[in-house]
Amino acid sequence: MRTTAELDLPDCTPAALFEHVADLDRYPPWMRLVHRVERVERPDEERPVWDVELRGRLGPLARSKRLRMMRTVYEPGRRARFERVETDGRDVAEWELDARVEATDDGARLVMELGYGGELWGSGVLRRVLDDEIRRGRAALRTLVNDPAG
Repeated sequence: MRTTAELDLPDCTPAALFEHVADLDRYPPWMRLVHRVERVERPDEERPVWDVELRGRLGPLARSKRLRMMRTVYEPGRRARFERVETDGRDVAEWELDARVEATDDGARLVMELGYGGELWGSGVLRRVLDDEIRRGRAALRTLVNDPAG
């Protein structure tokens, strides 16, 4: 499964928008699907890593998934890419998230691409959950970025 989502934010600088997508720690306030994030302390490596719990709700049912995500690309103010990197030797589904920020004539644009190589989260029902969460996330990120205290 691959999906792309875009968000245009007038009166927002690319740098201000990038702050909210460059570190996974910043996702839970605006993306409900990212239920919990904890940065993993790793003094031996330069690329940051996070333990992430994704949680999607469909009525009374909840489906969750734990991932170990590493930021594999970092271009300050422009691009951050995160990829699943597990260390326990299991054969796991691929997860990747690529966030790109660019200037527009009146502000900034965010383009996010999510790639998932498994079957469960790509099912029709859970795909609708993902689409709903993306819609809510756009609105929440817009509010957060426009908040002077955000």
